[in-house]
Amino acid sequence: MRVELLSCTQNADAICSAAGQSCYSEQSAHDIIVQGEDPGPVLRRIVGMGHHSVIEHAVFTFSVQEVSRALTHQLVRHRIASFSQQSQRYVSMSQVSFVTPPSIATDGKAGKRYQELMQEIWGAYEELAELVPKEDARYLLPNACHTNIVITMNARELLHFFSLRCCNRAQWEIREMALRMMALCQEASPDIFREAGPPCVRGPCPEGKLSCGKPWKREKKLI
Repeated sequence: MRVELLSCTQNADAICSAAGQSCYSEQSAHDIIVQGEDPGPVLRRIVGMGHHSVIEHAVFTFSVQEVSRALTHQLVRHRIASFSQQSQRYVSMSQVSFVTPPSIATDGKAGKRYQELMQEIWGAYEELAELVPKEDARYLLPNACHTNIVITMNARELLHFFSLRCCNRAQWEIREMALRMMALCQEASPDIFREAGPPCVRGPCPEGKLSCGKPWKREKKLI
C-alpha cells in the first residue's frame, strides 16, 4: 500500500481559523490572516467546540495505490468526497497483483490455497480477455485485486472518516490506509487534526458493548 498527499489547501490552519474568527469580527478573514497571529489557539477552540463548518474550507487530495477492491468498496460509502478509481474496463489486469490478508499470509495451509487460487483466477482472466472484451473478463477478478484511487475530502469529512476508520474495530486494510492519511494530514495541518482519530481519543467510546475495550494508542508514522 502506498498513500501520498497530492495536494492540500495551503495555510489551511490559518485560513480556517480566520474563517471562524470572521464570523464574530468586524474584520475580514483576509485582514485577520494578514495580521499573522498564531491560528492554533483559536482553531483548536473552534474545532473542540464542534463548530466544524469552518474547516470545510480546507481540502486534501490523496493518491492511494495497491489497495484491494474490498477496501474501495468500503471507501466509497463516504459520500462527501470525490473519487477517481482505476478502471478495469480499460486497464488490463493481466499482471497478477492482489492483497493478501495477514490472517491468510500467516496460515500455511490457507496461504498456499489462496495463492494457488489467485494464479488460477488470473490464468482464466487472460484466457477470457483474448476471447471477450476486458470489461467482461474482469467479472472473474476477486475483491483482493489491486487497484489505485484518488481521494479528495475536506477536513470536516476527513475528521469523520478518521473517527470511523482509525478505530481498532475498523477493517484492517482501510484502517491502515486511514492511519497513513491521518499522519499526512497532521503533518500538513497540525491544528485542524490535533485530536483526529477514533472517538476514544476525545472521550468515551460510543460503541458500547461492541467496544474493543482497549485504549487507543497513536501508532508510529506510517508514511
